[in-house]
Amino acid sequence: MTDRIVIIGNGMAGTRLASELSTRGGDRKITVLGAEPHRAYNRILLSTLLAGKIGESEVELTEAAGRGVDLRTGVTVVSIDREERTVGTDEGDRIGYDHLVLATGSRAVVPPLTGLAAGHLPERVVPFRTLDDCRRIVGFADRARRVLVLGGGLLGLEAARGLATRGLEVTVVHPVPYLMERQLDPAGADVLARTLADLGVTIHLAVAATAVAADTHGVRLDLADGRSLDADLLVLACGVRPDTTLAAAADLTVRRGVLVDDQLRTSDRRISAIGDCAQHGDALTGLVAPAWAQAQVLAQVLTGTDPLARYQPRPAVTRLKTAGIDLAAMGDPSDGPGEELTFTDPARGTYARLRITDERLTAAILLGDNPSVGTVIQLFDRGQPVPSDRRSLLLGRAFGAKPAEPAPTPALMPDGATVCHCNNVNKRTLVDSWRCGARTVDEVVAATRAGTGCGSCRDAVSGIVEWLSTTDSVEVGR
Repeated sequence: MTDRIVIIGNGMAGTRLASELSTRGGDRKITVLGAEPHRAYNRILLSTLLAGKIGESEVELTEAAGRGVDLRTGVTVVSIDREERTVGTDEGDRIGYDHLVLATGSRAVVPPLTGLAAGHLPERVVPFRTLDDCRRIVGFADRARRVLVLGGGLLGLEAARGLATRGLEVTVVHPVPYLMERQLDPAGADVLARTLADLGVTIHLAVAATAVAADTHGVRLDLADGRSLDADLLVLACGVRPDTTLAAAADLTVRRGVLVDDQLRTSDRRISAIGDCAQHGDALTGLVAPAWAQAQVLAQVLTGTDPLARYQPRPAVTRLKTAGIDLAAMGDPSDGPGEELTFTDPARGTYARLRITDERLTAAILLGDNPSVGTVIQLFDRGQPVPSDRRSLLLGRAFGAKPAEPAPTPALMPDGATVCHCNNVNKRTLVDSWRCGARTVDEVVAATRAGTGCGSCRDAVSGIVEWLSTTDSVEVGR
């Protein structure tokens, strides 16, 4: 059993691992070193914070450090000595380890534009990645009128919608001919662009930025087609890159990320990596659900709870759920084998596309109000056979029937139905937490972690808690 575990990174992956380790008991010392000076926070909720819908206290992660956890914030690790099994910090400390875990996350990409240099950005040019970034953007937004967002991927659109919600004039510049090209097809992206335009966001597609000029009064973005756009603030949302600096300096195997095996071990068996910085096979995670699954597996291995535990990636589901937009995308959006079903209603901002191969759902895009989104995600996630009436999935109703209505009571929801996909929490787990004494939404969330990821399931969790509070215990136990 490992005695001294050092975790580099106090983000969502590192914090979850520390919690998983501490709850498993045992006589070990866990040291968490976080470069940021804050308490750990939910990075997914930063766009909601940007929109002014929540305060900073609501993005803090509620998982408290357990017994034997030494948490040090504002401490940067500058070196790893694999022979001595120590890490060096910017404060001059050397900390010994029996097992080291890299949870260093990823860094915002700064594009190679004239006028920009990573680490020396103009005051009015801010990446959208950290809590400090979010604070700076909000500070400018309070006295700004126009904002430019460079990047039309998931993060860029979350930032754009959040700023538009504040009443700002927002313009998105994206070099690709359509938005969110990694998750969407051109038809779905076109519907999304129209929806954003209706919400007050201007979109410029298929045009690259070439230069940035900024001073104390504003910022100008020059485009490859000769145009220039002026604003009070430029937000960079050009993607992220795994932070592998420490791993590379320690001569660990690094490709796009730090290469790990099924037990999250690097090329040094006493060093593991999880989260955004890790590369498992050919895949980088980039999402919270895989990072938390990796933390659980690694905790089982390091504590001896299950020394043979293996990380098995699950199909990823991307959600963009903000005011006026509800998007779920899963699988490869490019063309592939099997049946293709599509439905488009641009006037209502609705688009649906399903790909079915051998009676299994292999890809889907659902944009707008579609009551079948939960069913579609379940089918994709579990690889279950699709119903014979495909239209019920595509349109949210069976042909000729009335539009599907939400279930009048969670009692009709199967016990195994997944409610929180980030933490893989099903209805049965929520009911069990109620039986064990959790009586409020916050208590159920604390007991199960449901709703602590992207937050899109929070309404469903609240509905189940409300049902439980008014349901006879005999009915709950059925």
